[in-house]
Amino acid sequence: MGLISIEANLALSVAIPFAVSLVVTAVVTALLIPFLKRIKSTQAIYELAPEEHKQKSGTPTMGGIGILCGTAAGCVAAVIVLGAMSNLLFILAITLVFGGIGMIDDMKKITKRQNLGLKARHKLVLQIVIALACVLYYLYAADMGTYIILPFVWNVVDIGPWIYPYMIFIIVAMVNSVNLTDGLDGLASGTSFVVAIFFPVFALLGFSLSLTGGGEVVIEGVSRSMVDAMIFPALAGACIGFLIFNRHPAKIFMGDTGSLALGGGLSAGAIFTHVELFLPLAGFVFVAEALSDIIQVGSYKLRNGKRVFKMAPLHHHFELSGWHEKKVVAAFVTVTLVMCVVCTVVLVLQGRAMDL
Repeated sequence: MGLISIEANLALSVAIPFAVSLVVTAVVTALLIPFLKRIKSTQAIYELAPEEHKQKSGTPTMGGIGILCGTAAGCVAAVIVLGAMSNLLFILAITLVFGGIGMIDDMKKITKRQNLGLKARHKLVLQIVIALACVLYYLYAADMGTYIILPFVWNVVDIGPWIYPYMIFIIVAMVNSVNLTDGLDGLASGTSFVVAIFFPVFALLGFSLSLTGGGEVVIEGVSRSMVDAMIFPALAGACIGFLIFNRHPAKIFMGDTGSLALGGGLSAGAIFTHVELFLPLAGFVFVAEALSDIIQVGSYKLRNGKRVFKMAPLHHHFELSGWHEKKVVAAFVTVTLVMCVVCTVVLVLQGRAMDL
């Protein structure tokens, strides 16, 4: 048994990795800004971006290094205090490796002085390989089986070998969705914070609801551990620590180093805590951003250059519709918060119904 009972002291369990991650991220990011400026690690602005973005040229990028450092410190703190590691360190490793891909991409952009880094197909192949490694660990090292838990109905479905494409799709889709969302000051860090801070709640309530139904165990043979959920407060703390410097007007950008790491950490954490099907709900903004980009490209190719949005991803459409950048960010973060609150309320109501 760990030094702290996680179920009985969830608030403290979440607070420790959150606080450590926040402080470490803030300190590292504060030190990174002058260093990145000195080595001219600055953001190249996409030539077709809204005119207001041109003034951001020269802002330091690769600030995701601070997010990686903070997340790692938060997870290590959780392992030390909770007295157990379960799969948490592997989830952290997946987060760091995705951040490493982003770092390579960012460095290529900086070297070329343009907004293009790794080729899309190369980046996708690397992401699929890492996602596959995650699935193999999940199945064989962690021995977590091929069951998936359906939220709200709290039943399991054994999808057998389909677990491979299922998990790979979730991880790669989430990584790229968060990456697409990272286009305005504080947008990716703000939305990711909201999602990350709610997922320990989803995991805890989900475990409770899936384990008991009318006083009986309704799901058997599904391995679960709340320790794995500690990746979420670590990511949340990192987002807030970074947001101190990334809010409008941003002093630093996270780059792909940060956005790929956030997507990788959120998706891997959700999978290992069996709440991955909450991602499209809580991460509705991420889904909308990705879909807007897919729809825009598809429309352009299939409709002889006709576009659905003024510009994709979706946040740029609102910008070109006259919304100030701060208003877009506030609206998207609010939508994320509302979706997370709705999910939480439904879970709580289900729990009370079961008690009756």
